[in-house]
Amino acid sequence: MGQVNGKVAFITGGASGIGAACARVLAREGAAVVIADVDDALGNALAASIIASGGTAMFLHQDVTDEAAWPGLVDAAERAYGRLDIMVANAGIAVFGPALEMSLSEFRRQNAVNIDGVFLSIKHAVPAMRRAGGGSIIVMSSVAGLRGSAMLAGYSASKGAVRFLSKSMALELADQNSNIRVNSVHPGIISTPIWQKAATPGGGGRNAPLDPVLLARASVPIGIPSDPEEIANGVLFLASDASRHMTGAELVIDGGMTAGGTRRPN
Repeated sequence: MGQVNGKVAFITGGASGIGAACARVLAREGAAVVIADVDDALGNALAASIIASGGTAMFLHQDVTDEAAWPGLVDAAERAYGRLDIMVANAGIAVFGPALEMSLSEFRRQNAVNIDGVFLSIKHAVPAMRRAGGGSIIVMSSVAGLRGSAMLAGYSASKGAVRFLSKSMALELADQNSNIRVNSVHPGIISTPIWQKAATPGGGGRNAPLDPVLLARASVPIGIPSDPEEIANGVLFLASDASRHMTGAELVIDGGMTAGGTRRPN
C-alpha cells in the first residue's frame, strides 16, 4: 500500500473500463485522482465511490480532443491538489471491421480521440509536471499497436502512432532534464465495455457487441481475457518510483498474444 502516496494523477477516459480501474488502484495506493471523461454519471459515481472508500478523487467533464478546455482542466487539478505527477492518457475509441468499409470521417474521429487526445494529454501535462519537479506519463496503447490485425486497421494505426509518440516524447523530455518519464502500456483482450461499444465501419455509429471471453479463447495463449485491474497494476508500477529508470518503454500485458502463435484444442 502507499506506492504513490502524495502524488496526483489525471486519468483520461477514467469513468469506466481500464481508466476506472486505474483510478481505483492509484487512489488505493495513496494518489489523489482526477477522473476525466465525457460520461458525467459514471465519472461522478466513481469519484464518490473512491471518496466513500477513504480515497481522494474528483471528476471533471472532458472531451480529450478539445484543446481549448485542456488548460482549465489541468489548472483545476492543480488548484484542487497542488500539483500533477501522473498522467494516464487512457481515453480511446474503437471502430472494428473491414478498413475499406470505414468512412474517412470514422477514421479521423478514431484518430482524433486515440492520437490527438494522447498528444494533448502529454502537451498539457508537461508544464504542470515541470512545476511539480517531474512526473510519469503513461500512454494506453494496445497489442494492436505492436502488430497488424485484420478488421482493426484504423485502430491499429492509431495505437501504433501513440506507441512511437511515447518513445519520441520520452527522448525529448529526457534530453531536457525534466525528470518526466513517458511509457506505453499494451493490453491484449480485456473485459471492458469497449466490446459493447465497438462501432462498425460505415454503420452510422451502430454498435457491434463482441464477447471478450470468446475472443480470448480463440486468440490469447492463456485462453482468458484480462481483468482491467491487472492493467491498472501495470499502470501503478509505471506511475510509482519503482519504475524510475524506465522511459520510452513498452509494458505488454496480453496473455502471450505477441509471443507467437499457439494451437488450442477445439
